[in-house]
Amino acid sequence: MKIFSWNVNGIRAVKKKGDLDRFIATYAPDILCLQETKANRDQLEVDLPEYEEYWCSAEKKGYSGTAIFTKIPPMRAINGIPQEIAQKYQLVDTYGDTTNEGRVITLEFEHIYITSVYTPNAKDDLSRISMRTQWDPAFLEYMNMLQKIKPVIFCGDLNVAHTEDDLARPKENEGKKGFTQEERNGIDSIISSKFVDTFRMFIKGNGNYTWWSHWGGARERNVGWRIDYIFVSEALATVVRKAEIHTQVFGSDHCPISIDVGIEI
Repeated sequence: MKIFSWNVNGIRAVKKKGDLDRFIATYAPDILCLQETKANRDQLEVDLPEYEEYWCSAEKKGYSGTAIFTKIPPMRAINGIPQEIAQKYQLVDTYGDTTNEGRVITLEFEHIYITSVYTPNAKDDLSRISMRTQWDPAFLEYMNMLQKIKPVIFCGDLNVAHTEDDLARPKENEGKKGFTQEERNGIDSIISSKFVDTFRMFIKGNGNYTWWSHWGGARERNVGWRIDYIFVSEALATVVRKAEIHTQVFGSDHCPISIDVGIEI
């Protein structure tokens, strides 16, 4: 089974340019998790008859949002972080209420959960870093809650490079947005909770990135960041057969990532 994740940075634009249809035709994912959809379901016709669509859109139009397209019907869809967890954390700041930004959608299947997540950006001036120190543990608590019931696969744009191998210029970016110690600690906590970074199961070292700035030909020069991840519960690690970054797929400032898992969900 092929599971893909892609921050499309606006699904309407990716659809209009034909990039989404070309991607689906080429890779035929069984499950496709999307982030930064920037749309409500009624704002475009995706027209993918093989897939059921599940959307979690932001209240603010044209902002944030997640979705999952699946060939395998789920038992149910769950939007957002559960209220009993969210209310334990300060998830509202001067930028808005992250619980209304469509940042988390989960599908429950018979044997596993699959979640698509779009983590808030800390901002260039780090004005949202305090939000990150609340968001990261809130989201992880939710994943741990699910993990106690059945194994979890969660994926998406976590807006952080974990180690120096996960960005092209670590020294220049130390302490800056996406590479602060606070944000990196969030990934450490995920791994401590027995979730496995699937890409690092297969490939070590640097040069493997999922996001590039629009400036200075960064993508052509591969001056990028690995900020998109697929994590699986430790119990699922043995059935992950492959993990890839698909840098050849264009249409967004992010490229898709994927895993191939040998399980029935």
